[in-house]
Amino acid sequence: MLSSQQHTLAAEFDRAGIGLHSGQVATVRVCPAAVGEGRYFVRRDLPDSPIIPATAAAVHQTTLSTEIAQAGATVRTIEHLLAALSGAGVDNARIEISGSEVPLLDGSALGWVEAIEQAGIVPQSAPRSTIHLREPIWIREQDAFVAALPSDQVRFTYGIDFDLPAIGNQWYSWSPSQESFAESIAPARTFCLDYQVEQLRQSGLIKGGSLDNALVCGQKGWLNPPLRFSNEPVRHKLLDLVGDMSLLGVLPQIHVLAYKASHRLHTRLAQQLTQALQST
Repeated sequence: MLSSQQHTLAAEFDRAGIGLHSGQVATVRVCPAAVGEGRYFVRRDLPDSPIIPATAAAVHQTTLSTEIAQAGATVRTIEHLLAALSGAGVDNARIEISGSEVPLLDGSALGWVEAIEQAGIVPQSAPRSTIHLREPIWIREQDAFVAALPSDQVRFTYGIDFDLPAIGNQWYSWSPSQESFAESIAPARTFCLDYQVEQLRQSGLIKGGSLDNALVCGQKGWLNPPLRFSNEPVRHKLLDLVGDMSLLGVLPQIHVLAYKASHRLHTRLAQQLTQALQST
């Protein structure tokens, strides 16, 4: 259940690992932050340690992950960590990072959620903003779409459809008032299709990907079973959506609906929502 108060971490924590696309090792230190500061990254490996706010306005590019930028400094693959913070109810956090990409860990948000739980979270002396959407917002590209609908509760619904028997058509709906993010969403790992791997690597992507941090699927099934959920792929897409929508800072009371979407569509919706909510 979402609290009415802002929260931050009770203590800082560190995690290190390899980045999915860069293949570079980075260390992340997540620290408490003051009321109203929001979630933001600090590139401590760069001169003057530039700050990059985790906001929709800072989105820089969305090729197979979400990257934010400010004043020439970037940080990529932020969605799993931000989903974990948002799912745990952490409104304010300073995220110090020693590189340009957040570690993938095991491909899910579980490692981040466990670290947050160990650090603990504490309420702060200010209320969390309550925002309501008046009219639906839709963004469509061919048969893929994302939508934000007025609702009496925060809810996320996702659908995927792959021409592979092991995945096929999957739908999942999650609300923080009814299910635990830590149990239902966080453990779901990123996935890709076997025929895409070489093409992506030749394009300079997934240099840090392996069967230890990503599920890989082919026509004959999964190359590295077992799955953590029978519908783990769609749960992971929903995890990504939560991370991207966390760029709003505070989730408005909406139902976010997505089908065959992408980080690009997710973040476009976050940007349009930011503009719509600022005008209300």
